[in-house]
Amino acid sequence: MAESEELPDAPDAARAVFTGEAWPRARAFAEMLAGPGVVRGLLGPREVPRIWDRHLLNCAVVAEAVPEDARLVDIGSGAGLPGIVLAIVRPDVTVTLLEPLLRRTTFLEECVEGLTLDNVEVVRGRAEELAGKRDFDVASARAVAPLDRLLAWSLPLLREGGQLLAMKGERAAEELDAAAQQLQAYGVHSAELVTVGRGKVDPPATLVRVVAGRSPARSAQGARRRRKR
Repeated sequence: MAESEELPDAPDAARAVFTGEAWPRARAFAEMLAGPGVVRGLLGPREVPRIWDRHLLNCAVVAEAVPEDARLVDIGSGAGLPGIVLAIVRPDVTVTLLEPLLRRTTFLEECVEGLTLDNVEVVRGRAEELAGKRDFDVASARAVAPLDRLLAWSLPLLREGGQLLAMKGERAAEELDAAAQQLQAYGVHSAELVTVGRGKVDPPATLVRVVAGRSPARSAQGARRRRKR
């Protein structure tokens, strides 16, 4: 592997974020991403030098917005970002990694087993297939889809008062404005931009946090039941 594509040493900030048992797991996961993750096409080789700063630390600070003992679904988990990272730094959180592609779920299962993450399950499937069958306190997503589509996938999976935490970059405010009609149609309680990771990552990470109203899937089910009476 060329020097420019080697996994760098972890920065000092990583030791401050990944503490206790999270530290060896974070290091092992970084190696999994840089090795099998690249070989299988889940991460580009040019991302290897940025695994700590751009990927692991950037995902870890999302934990600041996750409530204690939450049931979290990571939509389109891909290489486990942010789902596996959140499971590493927050052992109190139960994480479901939701991913439709077999090669990715295989990688995720290997990571979960190799990192001995007892608080994680891997589910192969799409969000639409899980709607009405499971509900969660938090849905996380990173680089999965524009916010309008992400709302349609995530809100039916959330209990009332649950929250979508969508990792967004510079266009976060623009996407939030563009989704105004859809947010109103779903009857969400609130939608806002949240900054996490101040003093830990530079720049801090920007999240779109949407607090769900009554689950659209359950509202539809209730309407169907009422029509049958």
